[in-house]
Amino acid sequence: NVYPNEVEAVVANCPGVAEAACIGVPHAKTGEAVKLFVVRLPGAGVTEAEVIAHCRAGMTGYKVPSVVRFVDALPKSNVGKILRRELRNVD
Repeated sequence: NVYPNEVEAVVANCPGVAEAACIGVPHAKTGEAVKLFVVRLPGAGVTEAEVIAHCRAGMTGYKVPSVVRFVDALPKSNVGKILRRELRNVD
């Protein structure tokens, strides 16, 4: 099992990352894979490869995201909770 807050805590320490959220997505071989959504810090040019390399250095291999998508903002509720359900509709 991969807990989103474990992955997000590691990614939060990645240079150039303002915030991140992850979800599980279907995967042909493993059943489910980690998809990560990242909001860059203003002016930061962090890349997918840099985020994945940071994750590989800080967590077990099966927890490393297989897909990284950069977004302008994460969907949140009125109290600031990330709406993961809405992330499923983001390509």
